Amino acid sequence: MRSQVIERLTTVVIGAGHAGLAASHFLSDRSIDHVVLERGEVANSWRRERWDSLRLLTPNWLSRLPGLRYEGQDPDGYMTVGEVTELIERFAAASRAPVRSGTNVTSVRRTDDGYRVTTTGGEIRCRTVVIASGACNQPSVPQFAGDVPASVEQFTPFDYRDPAKLPDGGVLVVGASATGVQLAAEIKRSGRPVTLSVGEHVRLPRLYRGRDVLWWMDASGVWDQRYDELDDLTRARRLPSPQLVGTPERSTLDLNALTALGVELVGRWAMVRDGRALFSGGLRNVFSLADLKMNRLLDSFDEWALTSGRDAEFDSPERFAPTLVPAAAPLQLDLGSGEIAAIVWATGFRPGYGWLDVPVLDAKGQLRHDGGVVDSPGLYVLGLPVLRRRKSTFIYGIEDDAREVIDHLARYLAARG
Repeated sequence: MRSQVIERLTTVVIGAGHAGLAASHFLSDRSIDHVVLERGEVANSWRRERWDSLRLLTPNWLSRLPGLRYEGQDPDGYMTVGEVTELIERFAAASRAPVRSGTNVTSVRRTDDGYRVTTTGGEIRCRTVVIASGACNQPSVPQFAGDVPASVEQFTPFDYRDPAKLPDGGVLVVGASATGVQLAAEIKRSGRPVTLSVGEHVRLPRLYRGRDVLWWMDASGVWDQRYDELDDLTRARRLPSPQLVGTPERSTLDLNALTALGVELVGRWAMVRDGRALFSGGLRNVFSLADLKMNRLLDSFDEWALTSGRDAEFDSPERFAPTLVPAAAPLQLDLGSGEIAAIVWATGFRPGYGWLDVPVLDAKGQLRHDGGVVDSPGLYVLGLPVLRRRKSTFIYGIEDDAREVIDHLARYLAARG
C-alpha cells in the first residue's frame, strides 16, 4: 500500500553526502519542509567507493561544514576515509537532517506545479528538487578498454582497495591526477613494477614557504574566484585534481617523486591495436606546461604575500626542479606478453543521471546549470566542480554554495506563493 501513497513536500534533496546535508541545513534554517533521499547510508560513497588508504587532500583545519569545525589535536593532518565518514555522520546528526536511507530514486519528472519523484519507497510530489548525488557516481573509462586482452585484469578506483587484491605482476596505472599518482606510489611500494600513463595534469608542492599549498589557495583568494568571473569556465570544471597526497609527513607526490620510487612514465594512452597499448609522445611538452602553470601560481602567491604586507611571515620564495623527462619513454606495450597483469583506470569520474527524466543534460551528459540553478524551474544541483567557486570541489567549499543555491530556491518559492 505504501507504494500507492503520494506524499507531498516542498523540496526533495537527492543524496545524503556532504552536499545534500548542507542543502538540508539551509532548508531547515528557512523552515522549508523537505526530505533527503539516500540510496545507501549517510556518506555512502565514502563508505563503499573509496580505497583503504585514501586521505583527504585538504588539511583537517580546512575540513569543515556549516556549523561544524574541526576541533581535534591534528589540524595540519589529513582525514582518513573513516574520519570523513564520521565527520559527515556528525553533521547529519547535528543538523537533524530528515534522511531516508535505503531509498533509491528511480525517476524525476516535471509536472505542472513541480516534480514527481519516484522512489523504491513510493512517490513524492514536490515543488523543488536539489540534486546532490555527486560528481563521481561512475568511473570514466575510455571505450578502448574493451579491446584490452582478457588476460589483463582491469580495475577502477571503485574496485581497487589495496595492492594485495591485485594479481601478481606489473601494473599499468592510467591517469596522473591525485588518484593516479597516489595509487601508482602505493602499488610500487608493495613491490610490483608500475607504469604510469601521463596526460594533462596539475602539479603542486604539498608545502610552499612553510605552509600547506592549500592554505595559500585559501588565503590568497584563489579558491574564492566565482564561476562567473572565470575566462574559461568549461575548462576550469574539467581540470584534473592536483597531484597531492595527504600524509603525516606532508610530503610532495609529483612525477619526480614517482620516478625516484622507480615508477616508469609513459605518455597518454591513445588506443589499443592488436593487443598493444599505444601511447602518445610529447612528454616533454606536457611536463613543461604543468611546470609553467605551477610556477605561475607560486608567483601569484608571492605577489599576494607582498601586497598584503605578510611576506615576512613566511619562508623565502622557492622554486622546484623541473619534471624529469624519461630518456626513452616507450610508445607501446604488448598487453599480451604477461608484462602487465593489471590495469588501474585513474581516468576520472562522471555523474550519473539515469533516473533524471527532465531534458536538462547536454550532449556529454552534464547538467546544464548556472551556478547550481538547473535549466528547469525549481531544479537545483550541488556538489559539482566549480559550481559557484573554485573551492566547490572540496568539502569546505559546500557551505557558501549551498547557502546561495538555497537562497535562490527560497526566492523561487516565494515568488510563486
